[in-house]
Amino acid sequence: MLVVLCGLIFFAILFVPMWQIQLSAPQYPEGLVLLIYPNKLGGNVDIVNGLNHYIGMKSLHAQDFFEFTILPYIIGCFAVAFLITGIRGSRKLLNVMFILLLCFGVIAMIDFWRWEHNYGHNLDPQAAIVVPGMTYDPPLIGFKQLLNFGAYSVPHIGGWLFIAAGLILLFAVISEWRSFGKKNRSVTATAAPLAILLFVLSSSCTAKPEPIIVGKDNCAFCTMTVSDNRFGGEIITRKGKIYKFDDAGCLLSFVQQDNFDRSQVKEIYLTDFSNSHSLIRSDKALLLRCDALKAPMGGNISAFSNADSLEFVMKKYRGSAIHWSEFYKP
Repeated sequence: MLVVLCGLIFFAILFVPMWQIQLSAPQYPEGLVLLIYPNKLGGNVDIVNGLNHYIGMKSLHAQDFFEFTILPYIIGCFAVAFLITGIRGSRKLLNVMFILLLCFGVIAMIDFWRWEHNYGHNLDPQAAIVVPGMTYDPPLIGFKQLLNFGAYSVPHIGGWLFIAAGLILLFAVISEWRSFGKKNRSVTATAAPLAILLFVLSSSCTAKPEPIIVGKDNCAFCTMTVSDNRFGGEIITRKGKIYKFDDAGCLLSFVQQDNFDRSQVKEIYLTDFSNSHSLIRSDKALLLRCDALKAPMGGNISAFSNADSLEFVMKKYRGSAIHWSEFYKP
C-alpha cells in the first residue's frame, strides 16, 4: 500500500512545480519567483529574463532544456513502476526501485547544479552591467546574495512530494527487511545512502553568518556597496536568508519597514569595530553611540566583543555605551 501511494504521489508531481527560486530586492519588495515544473518554467519568467539581460545572462526558455522533454516520462515511468511493485508485492523489485529513485535524485541535483553554474558563469562581456569576477549562479539549495538581490532556492510542492515518496519508500524497504528477519547490517547499508543525502540537504539549509566583503557586498537597505568594514551588520531569517548592511542604522531601518516581518528574524550579527572586524551576535555585543566615529550612513553605532576594547575606544572618543535592547526593539 505504501509503494502504491508512492506511485500516486509521482503522478501528482507531474502537475505541480518541483522547485522554486525566490528573488528579493529593495526595488521588488513583493519579491520575484521562478518556478520549475517537470516540463516548463513558471512564475515571473519575463521579469527575470529582463533583469538577466542587463548582467549578461542568457534568457530562460523551456525549449532550451532537454530535461523538460524527458523528465515527465521519467516521472511517469517511476509512477507506473511503483504501482506495479506495490500490486505484485515483490521485495526484490522494491529494493531495485529504491536504488533507482536514490540515483535519480542524486543525478537530478547534479544536473540542476550544472544548469545553474552554466547560466551564472557564461556571461555576455558586452552586457550593460559588468562586475569583474562576479558570477550569478543561484544556490543549489538555501540562500545566496547576488548583488542587491537575495536568492533563495528550495523545493516547491513537487520537490517535497518527491522527498516524501523517498522517505515512504525507505520505510517500506526497512519494514520488509525486518519482516524477513534480515540482519540490521543490511538495513543500515540500504538506508545509509539516503540518510547521508538527507543530512547533506538539511545541513545546507542551516544558514550561518557570512563575512561582509568590502567593495563587493551591497547593503540590503540603502543598496550602497560596503566601503567600511567596521560598522556593518547582518540578519539571518528563519528561512536562511541573509541580509547584509554597511551600517547598524541601515539594519534598524530595514527591520522597521512595514513590509518586513520581524518575527522571521532568527539571528542578528554586528561587525566588531576592533580586532579582526569579525561578526558577533547582537545580544553579546557591547554598543557605543558616538558621533565622532562616522558610520557610512550616519548610524554612528559601533559594536565591541569585549569591555576592554570598548573602554579603549571611549578614552579616545566621547560617546555613550548602550545596550542592544535599547537600540533594537523587536
